[in-house]
Amino acid sequence: MALLDNLGDLVGKFASGNVPASEVDSTYDQVATAVPQGTLADALGHAFKSDQTPPFDQMVSGLYGKSNPDQKAGLLNQLLGALGPGAAAQILGSLGLGGVAGALAGGGLTPQQAQQVSPEAVQTIAQQAAKKNPSIMDQAAGFYAQHPTLVKAIGAGALAFLMSRISAARR
Repeated sequence: MALLDNLGDLVGKFASGNVPASEVDSTYDQVATAVPQGTLADALGHAFKSDQTPPFDQMVSGLYGKSNPDQKAGLLNQLLGALGPGAAAQILGSLGLGGVAGALAGGGLTPQQAQQVSPEAVQTIAQQAAKKNPSIMDQAAGFYAQHPTLVKAIGAGALAFLMSRISAARR
């Protein structure tokens, strides 16, 4: 737990910008294994909502791009669920994904269908989902907290912010 006890000092170093991204990544790896999943989800939710990090839709698009087919389907089904069936079908249709939209009637997208959806399309879907249902940011945070190694795809700056939230929660 010494790492978590010193996390505040490390985050201060990260904020200075004088730490290589690889050091931020390796510190995050240690932190992610040392904190409960709920703590990670809470910090990631704050990162998704912060004006100090890239917008939610950009971070989720990056996470989606690094995800495996099952993870892609899980995230897309959450995002589309936040939109509701009518809006989800409309957005998918506008993105040229009408064939995928038909799968929604069957209960959700399969991993194979999710593979047909580009990260750019996911960015548009995430942006619309967050406008319609802001709680999707917390849902997505909970989803990716189950896959902590993927979280590094949000970038070093956002990881530093996430770790500062974890440090603040420990005080």
